Amino acid sequence: MKDKTYRPNWRFGLPSVFLLSIFFFLAGFSSFRFFHHSQEDEYGVRARLKEKEHRLLHVGESGDNFITSIPFQILSWNPRILYFPNFASVKQCESIIEMARIELTTSKVETVEGISDLRRTSSGMINSASEDKTGVLDMIEEKIAKATKIPKTHGEIFHILRYKVGQKYDSHYDAIDPGEFDPAEYDYQESHRVASFVLYLTDVQEGGETNFPFENGSNMDGSYDHKDCIGLKIKPRKGDGLLFYSFFPNGTFDRTSLHGSCPVIKGEKWIATKGIRNQLHYENS
Repeated sequence: MKDKTYRPNWRFGLPSVFLLSIFFFLAGFSSFRFFHHSQEDEYGVRARLKEKEHRLLHVGESGDNFITSIPFQILSWNPRILYFPNFASVKQCESIIEMARIELTTSKVETVEGISDLRRTSSGMINSASEDKTGVLDMIEEKIAKATKIPKTHGEIFHILRYKVGQKYDSHYDAIDPGEFDPAEYDYQESHRVASFVLYLTDVQEGGETNFPFENGSNMDGSYDHKDCIGLKIKPRKGDGLLFYSFFPNGTFDRTSLHGSCPVIKGEKWIATKGIRNQLHYENS
């Protein structure tokens, strides 16, 4: 006796095939919309901007007739620290080092009492963009102005520094805190350094980080030793840039902007620094 096996009849008419096609289409479309909205939520404005073309506007006499795009990462809001990867090319970095190497002298630190070199043990030289016949510093200066949104006429001349093994710069401020100095002496300053830009000219195998010990209010209980290399640390990478502000947007001094250069343990550290002033600076006027 043969077993009877049930075999379903899978024959569909044209209406059934049409309905199934619509069902799978709607299911696929719903999945796509869900995934698309998830991407929108994740990437937000950045994803939408890629779909739009930039339209150039009419510019003033001092404006640019092109769109500037300089990638950066916010490392901290307290103090405000911005990191610019690949800000300068390898060739530009090497050109700056070659130019500075023959004129290096022991770095000095200006204080209210006079000149002291106890906190900084690097070697360095100063140079303005106009003195660089290669044009590299001028290109870097233009890019710094675009990155900071402050005209290059407000910038100090470049300080190019070299740190060998064991050399460092203890934690310090790049600007004067008006609350710690005589108001008459503070007001005597024609302008004040509101921000600083550091261009790393070399990689450092070990050590040499730029550190911010008071980042987000840490270590501000009065027990911090300015020689300690703690807090937020940024490792030098050739061609990368670092921008940090010494003042809040309302013009008051930011005590969390204390920073230093950790001792180099292995390798050699080269940087080019530029102070940014709140007014036209005489060195570039």
